[in-house]
Amino acid sequence: MRITQGTFSFLPDLTEDEVRAQLEYCLEHGWAVSVEHTDDPHPRNTYWEMWDLPMFDLADAVGVMEEIRACGAAHPDAYVRVNAFDASRGVESVALSFIVQRPAEEPGFHLQRQEGPDRTQRYSIVSYAVERGPEGERYGTRG
Repeated sequence: MRITQGTFSFLPDLTEDEVRAQLEYCLEHGWAVSVEHTDDPHPRNTYWEMWDLPMFDLADAVGVMEEIRACGAAHPDAYVRVNAFDASRGVESVALSFIVQRPAEEPGFHLQRQEGPDRTQRYSIVSYAVERGPEGERYGTRG
């Protein structure tokens, strides 16, 4: 199953040159860029783990590319995405977000049904990634 989140999610994975071109576009517009990672890409999981701090006042995409590589090396079985924040309206809002790394095998989701009162049915989507154990164990960072 291929997760489709972000701006370019329905396209083939971006090459390194294409990622760099998107980063240069972001920097030309003065957007702050951040790198995040997760093992649970559930659509409602909007709070991925931040990799370092957002990068403000960059002039070159090389620094962001290095952070993407470092995050991917530290979390080879995780999803890694780039977010670009536009502060031109006085609020940091996401102007661009796209996945730059996927695990070799994407775990996917299953539909969970729950019966409620008066024979009502409630459905939720559950990521197979959360079945691997508690969050700290899934990331391999438990101390």
